[in-house]
Amino acid sequence: MTEEMILANATLVLPDETVTGSVRIMGETIAEIATGAAIPTDAVDCGSDYVSPGLVELHTDNLERHIQPRPKVDWPHAAAILAHDAELASTGITTVFDAMRIGSIPSGNRYKKYARDLSRELWQLREQGALKISHFLHLRAEVCSETLVAELDEFGPEDRVGLVSLMDHTPGQRQFRDMSQLEAYMKGKHGMTDDDFLQHVAQLKALRDRFGDRHEVETVKAARRFGAMLASHDDTTQEQVAVSAGHGIRLAEFPTTVEAARACHDHGIKVMMGAPNVIRGGSHSGNVAAQELADLGHLDILSSDYVPAALLLSATRLGKSWGDMARGLRTVTQTPARIVGLDDRGELRQGARADIIRFRMREGAPALNGVWSRGRRVA
Repeated sequence: MTEEMILANATLVLPDETVTGSVRIMGETIAEIATGAAIPTDAVDCGSDYVSPGLVELHTDNLERHIQPRPKVDWPHAAAILAHDAELASTGITTVFDAMRIGSIPSGNRYKKYARDLSRELWQLREQGALKISHFLHLRAEVCSETLVAELDEFGPEDRVGLVSLMDHTPGQRQFRDMSQLEAYMKGKHGMTDDDFLQHVAQLKALRDRFGDRHEVETVKAARRFGAMLASHDDTTQEQVAVSAGHGIRLAEFPTTVEAARACHDHGIKVMMGAPNVIRGGSHSGNVAAQELADLGHLDILSSDYVPAALLLSATRLGKSWGDMARGLRTVTQTPARIVGLDDRGELRQGARADIIRFRMREGAPALNGVWSRGRRVA
């Protein structure tokens, strides 16, 4: 027998407005959206809580944090995957593109290969029905590496690769134009000495000179082979955005300047910024503030990046600053779903997947009162 549930007397977050109404769920699907304050028999009275589509996360490093909670500390993968999955569910994320770096540097004893084995374990758990939410892969293709092409060749269309991002962490450009910011980051996170840092910079620059152009070309080819969306990362200049557009890129992750974000929109490229940037009021790398881009109309999508709970909080903050909660929530629901071709989720409508969250604002922060993935309560 198909289970039915009605969430009534709710503030429904629709794509373009918020209205009082109810959502009826039949099994894994939204069966009906109704407006009005009526509370049908056997319905759950939400007491005007917000009811929104489940959040869609395109770029999170959270799984990497679970498999290596500290430098040189490796955690059992199955336990890490399950903990990561449960944590995301608890924050309202019902679809995630798990970011995994591909492109290793064996000669430098840093950035070891891990993505193929980790993704295989992820899919084994998925096949067993052990995961609470929907997972896809986001392969972060690092052009400053030695093994990128070989690692790309290990994946195929069957691997649920939904997103491939072109990463270029050559020191002195993009995210770390300010070398002092990069130096502070590497010394703080990895305990590098002055000599270690200088060697690190020299190695990455040499790798970019040797492999960068080929790696960029092969990454674009691989994304097409996977049937995945191709994204740029840390675009800084109009010229870099033009190159991205030439590759057919339609999503820009974390552009670092207003100039780049504006150029992205001129080329029809959606702009994604980090939720922690919104919460903190600025970038930890000293780049453009997400709120500035939001105020200018150059921000389309938010990513939790390294703090899963930041996704819903930042979306509600944007909703408040824009005076439009539906627009704020759209940055973490409908817009990210559509850019990666997921038409079955991301909005409250009849026939959509029953990926739904219920929350109430408390002291300016969203407090979740329920999370459903395909109609099953997961938090």
